[in-house]
Amino acid sequence: MFEFGNSWDALMAPEADKEYYKTLRKFLKQEYLHSGVPIYPEMNNIFNAFRHTDYHAVRAVIIGQDPYHGAGQAHGLCFSVLKGVEKPPSLVNIFKELQSDLGIAPPNHGELTQWADNGVMLLNSVLTVRAGSAGSHRNKGWETFTDRAISLLNEREEPIVFLLWGGYARAKKSLITNTRHLILECAHPSPLSAYNGFFGCRHFSKCNEFLRSIGRDEINWQID
Repeated sequence: MFEFGNSWDALMAPEADKEYYKTLRKFLKQEYLHSGVPIYPEMNNIFNAFRHTDYHAVRAVIIGQDPYHGAGQAHGLCFSVLKGVEKPPSLVNIFKELQSDLGIAPPNHGELTQWADNGVMLLNSVLTVRAGSAGSHRNKGWETFTDRAISLLNEREEPIVFLLWGGYARAKKSLITNTRHLILECAHPSPLSAYNGFFGCRHFSKCNEFLRSIGRDEINWQID
């Protein structure tokens, strides 16, 4: 059973009784306890995106695919790595765009917890992965779970900015039907695609411009 310690608990509780989630739990128990292969992130970090950003505090959502699969990288927030871990190329490019857009110099680490605590939900579609095997936990039930979270955010009365980077994230657009929300789309920040539209997208300033226009506090994108 998951526990977030905030309003997500009641909203997501019905998922725990559904067959897909029961099957997912059995799969994860086998993977974490009996597979003999490291699974990322650590079990107590799987739901950090929910724990750090309460449902009612969400002002922006960044959607990722699945966790980093290298040792010590993933800790439950998409695109983020813990302090002391080398910044992955996509995150380096995110910081480049942030500097170009808002003049914020890249931090000396890659941990985005401050964003999460400041109202940016950093949600991967798949929340776990086998070491060294990208996509290894796809189609096991996580997508149903996180799609439900996106649908619940779509139902929010208060507008949210959805930042959809790359084809996988953009496919989630079908879940965002409420016209009060703002959807920002562009290429993925990966070095393979960043020059195809991620660089120069100005999503950070556009997000804040929208929030200001509806009378909400803008996101502090600065990371200490």
